[in-house]
Amino acid sequence: MIGTQAWKWILPKGLIPVGAVLLGAVLFAGEFPNLVWKEGLPLLAWIAYVPIFWLSYRGGVGSSCLWGALYGYSAYGLFNYWLGAFHPLAGLIVGIIYLVFFMILFPLLKLAVILFPRRGYLLQILLWMSFEYLRTQGFLGYPYGITGYSQWRLIPLIQIADIFGVWGVSLLVVFPSAWLAAAITCIEKAEGAPWGDRLKLFWRQERVWGLLWLGALIGTLVYGYTARVDYADAPLVRIALIQHNTDPWRGGIKEYRKNYEVLKGLSDEALKAYPKPDLVVWSETAFVPRIYWHITYRDDQPSYSLVKELMDYLSAQEVPFVIGNDDARKDPAKNPQADHRVDYNAVMVFDRGAITGVYRKLHLVPFTEHFPYQKQLPLIYEALLNADTHFWEQGDEATVFTVNGLSFSSPICFEDTFGYLSRDFVRNGAELIVNLTNDAWANSLPAQMQHLSMALFRAVENRRAMVRSTASGQTCAIDPNGAIIAMAEPFAETQLTVQVPVITLDSWYTRYGDFLPRGCVAAAGILLILGTGGSILKHIKKEMPVD
Repeated sequence: MIGTQAWKWILPKGLIPVGAVLLGAVLFAGEFPNLVWKEGLPLLAWIAYVPIFWLSYRGGVGSSCLWGALYGYSAYGLFNYWLGAFHPLAGLIVGIIYLVFFMILFPLLKLAVILFPRRGYLLQILLWMSFEYLRTQGFLGYPYGITGYSQWRLIPLIQIADIFGVWGVSLLVVFPSAWLAAAITCIEKAEGAPWGDRLKLFWRQERVWGLLWLGALIGTLVYGYTARVDYADAPLVRIALIQHNTDPWRGGIKEYRKNYEVLKGLSDEALKAYPKPDLVVWSETAFVPRIYWHITYRDDQPSYSLVKELMDYLSAQEVPFVIGNDDARKDPAKNPQADHRVDYNAVMVFDRGAITGVYRKLHLVPFTEHFPYQKQLPLIYEALLNADTHFWEQGDEATVFTVNGLSFSSPICFEDTFGYLSRDFVRNGAELIVNLTNDAWANSLPAQMQHLSMALFRAVENRRAMVRSTASGQTCAIDPNGAIIAMAEPFAETQLTVQVPVITLDSWYTRYGDFLPRGCVAAAGILLILGTGGSILKHIKKEMPVD
């Protein structure tokens, strides 16, 4: 890795921190699916944070705030560039959020090496893990960029997710960056000594932790090759996944009708090729207008006519359909205004034209689907409304559907990127995860691949097969080991009929959830408190007069 002397050949001294930050941002974006490498370069992740941890040994706490802000904005600008396709405001908001987050994290990384000069890198790892976990929580919860997701194609490596979730993979991958940055710093400080002697010095001091990590890596790979689920004798279900390749919300009633004809045509094509599948699945909000609303209230004749056509079509089918739709209805308790209308992003199950089950999205996308701070931040709320943002009401139940003996749940959109949600579905009895997604608005293959790379972990964590029906990709089937069984061509009007196993193993992660990152948060907090207390006591002792 580049040390101070090497940096001087590339950049003037004052620009060395900027170069380190920008290199770190490029490495971060490169480890995940991107415009250059469709699936990302997973090996980059093992060294991606070396420039960042290396920088934490230099400068002061104040300057670390500046470098954190620069890193957060540039790293997520490169990684999530496609957010601008939704609205320029979306990219700006995410950039500012991560600018602030890393402005907080970087000083903590600096504090770690101040409080623990010899092994501060161990606290840095705990802080990084804590940050990755905490930023998936609450209103701003956003799992894009969690380090472990970069390893999504390394099937043996990710099997430990059935114990630790994605967090176990993150911990394994982050360690080398912090350890190597500490090694480089140790070498740089031992001025005058030969490089070989400096390396030997660091190795003597830190070999135990390095060997423990190596042992963990070997153990992970052994586990990965021996613990994969054998589902050869498991019962199979056949599911037709419909990819209509349009953003269904664009346009008016004429476009909605065209979209419906595509959905119907692809469904008929699938049913002709493989009659009587267990399910036919249309993607998130695939059908517009609102089915329940127009059946019930009939206040818009063109929309009602299209909904009736759909219901007549479904009534003639002998197989169940799973359809994403805006579930609008009147609810005076939740909306006391004149029309009482409340909207949910929902999944509906239809059996011969009758709605037999509804799931309403639990984890809404911040700012674009949900903003609970209208009174506190009215200007932002108005700006979001003016940007044609569609707000939804939040659901209240991790619903499990049962159709012809098959129990499944349907996380919507980026809900399949949160481990806790799929875990809740499985704990409630889901034997299969059926994700409905619309990423068509981004018109970006990296966006769709990044989404897939996260969703895949839900199969491993809970040892359940998973299918994804999407508007434009990545429509696919994933086995309980995280291997992709089949995937439709992205950005194409197509259908994909797959067979997936139904198994009901009870994984450690399903039972105990996110115990690893919570433990990291607790350990980091305790070490910060102890280190700060010890530093204060040393200072007091130093200032006390000697008798």
